[in-house]
Amino acid sequence: MNLINTIFKGDKVIWMIFLMLCLISITEVFSASSTLTYGSQSHWGPITQHSVLLMFGVFIVWIMHSIPYKWFRVLAYPLLLIAVILLVVVMLMGIISSVRVNGAARWLTFFGVAFQPSELAKMAVIILTAAFLSKGQTEEGASPQAFKWIIGITFFVCALIIPENYSTGALLFATVFLMMIIGRIQWRKIVLLGGSILAVAALFVVFLRFTPDTILEQIPMGHRFTTVKHRLMNFGDEKVPAAKYDIQGDGAQVAHARIAIATSNVVGKGPGNSVERDFLSQAFSDFIFAIIVEELGLLGGIFVVSLYIWLLIRAGKIAQKCDRTFPAFLVLGIALLLVMQATFNMCVAVGLVPVTGQPLPLISKGGTSTWINCAYIGMILSVSRYTAKLDEEREAALQEALPLLVDADGNTIVPESDGEEVESEVQTATEPTIKEANEDSLLE
Repeated sequence: MNLINTIFKGDKVIWMIFLMLCLISITEVFSASSTLTYGSQSHWGPITQHSVLLMFGVFIVWIMHSIPYKWFRVLAYPLLLIAVILLVVVMLMGIISSVRVNGAARWLTFFGVAFQPSELAKMAVIILTAAFLSKGQTEEGASPQAFKWIIGITFFVCALIIPENYSTGALLFATVFLMMIIGRIQWRKIVLLGGSILAVAALFVVFLRFTPDTILEQIPMGHRFTTVKHRLMNFGDEKVPAAKYDIQGDGAQVAHARIAIATSNVVGKGPGNSVERDFLSQAFSDFIFAIIVEELGLLGGIFVVSLYIWLLIRAGKIAQKCDRTFPAFLVLGIALLLVMQATFNMCVAVGLVPVTGQPLPLISKGGTSTWINCAYIGMILSVSRYTAKLDEEREAALQEALPLLVDADGNTIVPESDGEEVESEVQTATEPTIKEANEDSLLE
């Protein structure tokens, strides 16, 4: 047990959530990869590859949780530079060669592993947002300069992501928007920004709705306009009777996902007994939650949802223990990103939002997304190690400050009233000022 505690440091609950999500991933991806198994003519090939990726992901978690959290802010700048360069390369490859997967140029391939630069970009933006929010915190709120830097970087990165991946750009912006609210950006700016984005989104939807497909396809960098238009229009169309539902055309993915959920029950059909996995081309990725509900039932679906909620709550508790603002904002930003992405994926599976290409974090089959999500977990654990160290230091300071009395038998007595007063004094003395809480420039 001591060896395990030595190797796996940090918040044990986060470790438990991570390992449970990995176990669910291995089970359900093995079941949902029937189309990959058929295509590769290898029964164990797809799940073996996914298991190796997950094992390397565990190693990434261990590496990241061993790094002091202050290094993350330093690494964010070169990470952003690399991500921007790769995003430009991917965009140019799509324009020059017109080689796209599912109508989009999002991937680069290194040593046989598909790599999405947008994943690196999301990580860099989240870290930098936490850094800018923490740098100028005062009693009145965040520095006005923080808002300008955050919006500038976020808009620039989203402009590179959105032409090929609308949902990822929207997810990143929504996460940054929530982080700015938590980081106490002035409400006037938040309301103005939110209203402007909603107005632009409404105008964009109207533009798509009333512009013919032939014109949309001729717009530079607008090759995804028709795809987005059809997804929005199909989602908003009047519901048709089940007997007339299209299960072979453009709505096949949505139809089979709903069949998978509708044919389930409280306990499901059991692991490996899915029927709709053979009809869903992305059963192991974008629609894996539908397979989870089909095989594990309503209880299994609720359990998966509970794990993500538990992750968000636990991240909030870790943030509360931080005596500095940067690690607190970092943990909350990461948790919000993971949980919002999971919410997108699950809402698509059950038909609450239009179809998007967001995988279920730490469960869906993937390369880049799996490793980046593992790095996020490692960063949360790194901050939890820092807060655990703070708790130990506070406890030690409290014990040293408490006055001790010894009775006739040699027993130690701590007066209750005096002890409470001393504890209050120690707590006040150890609480950092706003200025101290933001002095994270030095590396530990």
